[in-house]
Amino acid sequence: MFCYQCEQTAKGEGCTKTGVCGKQPDVAALQDLLVYLLEELSHYAVEARRLGLIDRKVNVFTVEALFHTLTNVDFDPSRLSSLIGQAVKLRDRLMDAIKTKGGNIAFPEGSSPIKPEASPDGLVRQGESLGLKSIGNANPDITSLMHTLLFGLKGVAAYAYHAQLLGKEDDAVYAYIHEALKAILENKLSLNEWLSMVLQCGEINLRTMELLDAANTDTYGHPVPTKVPLGAKKGKAILVSGHDLKDLEDILKQTEGKGIYVYTHGEMLPAHGYPNLKKYDHFYGHYGTAWQNQHKEFGAFPGAILMTTNCIQKPLDPYRDNIFTTGTVGWPGVRHISDGDFTPVIEKALAMKGFDQDGNGRSVMVGFARNTVMGVAGKVIEAVKNRQIRHFFLVAGCDGAKPGRNYYTEFVEKVPKDCIVLTLACGKFRFFDKDLGDIGGIPRLLDIGQCNDAYSAIQIAVALSRAFNVSVNELPLSLILSWYEQKAVAILLTLLYLGIKNMRLGPTLPAFITPNILDVLVKNYDIKPITTPEADLKAILGR
Repeated sequence: MFCYQCEQTAKGEGCTKTGVCGKQPDVAALQDLLVYLLEELSHYAVEARRLGLIDRKVNVFTVEALFHTLTNVDFDPSRLSSLIGQAVKLRDRLMDAIKTKGGNIAFPEGSSPIKPEASPDGLVRQGESLGLKSIGNANPDITSLMHTLLFGLKGVAAYAYHAQLLGKEDDAVYAYIHEALKAILENKLSLNEWLSMVLQCGEINLRTMELLDAANTDTYGHPVPTKVPLGAKKGKAILVSGHDLKDLEDILKQTEGKGIYVYTHGEMLPAHGYPNLKKYDHFYGHYGTAWQNQHKEFGAFPGAILMTTNCIQKPLDPYRDNIFTTGTVGWPGVRHISDGDFTPVIEKALAMKGFDQDGNGRSVMVGFARNTVMGVAGKVIEAVKNRQIRHFFLVAGCDGAKPGRNYYTEFVEKVPKDCIVLTLACGKFRFFDKDLGDIGGIPRLLDIGQCNDAYSAIQIAVALSRAFNVSVNELPLSLILSWYEQKAVAILLTLLYLGIKNMRLGPTLPAFITPNILDVLVKNYDIKPITTPEADLKAILGR
C-alpha cells in the first residue's frame, strides 16, 4: 500500500505497511480500486452528459463512493467490495446508454475498462496495482497537483453527500467531479492546466459548502447562540459523533419519551445551536472533545455510541459492542444502521447503565454562525473603529493525535485581550472550553460551527470587507489553520481560489506538495507553515 492523504502519514512521507489511522493493506487496495472505477465511471458520465444523459443515480453514487475512501471512514472490506460491484454495474449501464445514443464509448489510449476479479483476494490484487503511485506523471510537480486534486475531490464529495441527503444538489458539482476524475484517468494536462483544475476544485467546493449551508439552515434554522452543558445528566444515554445532522434529528425523534438523553461528540457540538434540533428536551449536552481523547472518552461512556462520519482515528476494539455506524462509516464487526431505524441503538442504550449522577455543570457557547455575527456587525465595526478590537484570528481546522497540535491551544491562550478568536471544525477542541471573556459584550471566542461552516466564516469576512470598503486580505484578520484529512484540503483549495493570502498552516505541510508547488503557493498566496505561537503572533501583530 501507499497512502499519504492525511497529515499524520508515517514519517511525514507515506504509509506503506498499515495506515497510521489503522487502515489495513487490503482496505487500502480496495479503496484504490474503487477510486479507479470511479474514474472509469466518470469517463462515461462526461460523455453521457454531453449527450444529454444525466443519471442521478450515477451522480449520487459517485460522491458517496468517493466519500468511502476518505481517511477514517470505511475500513470494512465487504462494504468496499459491494461498492466496487455497484461501480461496475453503473459504468456498464452508462456504456449501453451511450451506445444507444450513438455516442463515443472508446476508452483512453486504446485500452478498455477493467473487469474486476470475482474473489476478494483478486480484487485486492487488482487494487494493489492501481494505487496513488499509478496516478501521476514523469514530472513530480504534475503528480503533486494530480494527487492534490484527488484529495480535494474527496472532500468535495463528503460535503456534496451530506447536502444531497437534505435535498440540496447542483449538477454543476457532479459534472465537475466527473470531469476531474476523467482528467486524472486520462493524464493529459499540462502543469498549468492541472493547477487551474486544482483551483477550480476550490471553486466547486465553495458552491458545495453553500449547498450544505442552505440544506442545514433551511431544514434546522440558522444557528443561534446557545449554552451547551459539558457534563452528564443522570439517566440513559446515547452519544452521536460526526457531522450528519439528519441522523441526529432522526435519533432525537426516535428517542422521544423513552427516557434517554442524547449527547453530541466531536464535530456534532454545533448542532445544539440549530433551533429545530435544540427544541428537543432530551437533547442535553456535549460529551468529550475529539481526537486526542477518544479512547478514554468512549470507554467511559455508559451508553450507546453512534458514529455518523469520519470522526475516529482507529477502530475502538474494546467498545465495539456499544458502537454503531451509519452513512458511509464502516468497520468490520461494528453494527451498521442503513435504513434509518435506530431501534438497535435505542435498545442498547436502554440496556446499559447510563449516568448515575449529574455532571460537573461546566458549559460552552455555540451558534456564532454568519447570521448571528452579522446581526451584531454594527457593534463589531464600531469596536474596530474605536480600537477596542485590534485583530481577528480564525483558528480553525482539523484535530489529530500527533504531537505538535498543542500549538493551537497555546496560540489562543496567548492572543491579546483586544483580539477576537473565531473558530470552527474539530481543531477547536484544543481550546473550545477556554474562558476568554468578552470585548464590550462580544465574546472573544466565537464558535462558527463544523468544518463545512467555513462557508459561514467566508461570508462573515466578505461582509466585513464590504463594511470597511477593503479587500478581505486588507482586513485585520489572520487565518491560523490546522489540517488532517481531505475535507481540509478542499477548504484550503477554496481559500486559494478566493485569493486569500498570508495563511499559516500546520502542524506540518502536506507530504503530497512538492517543493516547487509549495514555492508557487508561497509566492502567490504567501502561505506559511506555523512556527511558534509567540513568533507568529509577533509577526502578525508587529509586537
